[in-house]
Amino acid sequence: MSSDSDTSRLDDAARAGWLYFIAGNTQDEIARKLQVSRQAAQRLVSLAISEKLVTFRLHHPIAQCMALAQRLADAFGLDHCEVAPADPASSSSTVGIAELAGAFMEGRLRAAKPLIMAVGTGRAMRAAVDQLPPMNCPNHQLVSMVGNIAPDGSATFFDVLSKLADLTRARHYPMPLPVYASTESERDQLLAMTPVRKVHSLAAEADLVIVGVGQMSRTAPLHQDGFISSDELFELMRHGAVGEIASWAFDEAGAVLDVGVNRRTTSVPLPSAAGRSVVGVAMGPDKVPALRAALKGRLLTGLITNEATASALLA
Repeated sequence: MSSDSDTSRLDDAARAGWLYFIAGNTQDEIARKLQVSRQAAQRLVSLAISEKLVTFRLHHPIAQCMALAQRLADAFGLDHCEVAPADPASSSSTVGIAELAGAFMEGRLRAAKPLIMAVGTGRAMRAAVDQLPPMNCPNHQLVSMVGNIAPDGSATFFDVLSKLADLTRARHYPMPLPVYASTESERDQLLAMTPVRKVHSLAAEADLVIVGVGQMSRTAPLHQDGFISSDELFELMRHGAVGEIASWAFDEAGAVLDVGVNRRTTSVPLPSAAGRSVVGVAMGPDKVPALRAALKGRLLTGLITNEATASALLA
């Protein structure tokens, strides 16, 4: 198929296939969203199957998403960018990007060359890891960028490293620390411990860093998950914080702030973009200011997001 009309029909079929198999829409819902009849929606889903556009992942490069990815890469100098289709009716913060990020990680982990992969935590990252099949990766090393213990001693529900290690059988190096120490002197003592120094050193050598990106607002994941209090959140916001990566808060220019809980975090310092692949995984309107700042400040060299977020970043 080479004509423009055939290409457009394949685009429609791929979008229908994504809505049906990944986003979980019914054929009636697909018909409404694509503004076609139910019979036409059924034919598009069937076409997606017959043309092998859909297996367990979407294999057809939807033209609009590919174009958005290229525009983002050009605008922000990214070395990797993928954009998933967006379902306007979905309230999910991970659907679409979890599949893309899972496929991206799987591709890197299946490589024979030894790899050091540093990972963050969070909902999008955990959803991405949930997409991975069991693999045997004894040549690779996995290391956590951030601790997983809240001030009350509880652990996060969205830990990534342990699940990833279970799936890959790779050597792994967790950060068994509170995300934030009680005081700066306590943080210094924790970071001076030999095992912690080794984890930080290994993370600094990572070939690939893949992280979630959190917003700094009343819905900030760090606050919702109990890692920082309302007062600590508002202090960061007063100093201009718009986002965080691996617990490091940064302003709209992408500069990491030297205030508040940033002075007590035990996380691995954010790597320089120079010579390093740092891929962020995030989507949604709440994430746009944080993502724009991280991209402007070169905290990220790659991005996996969806088309609505990509369009907002380019607006």
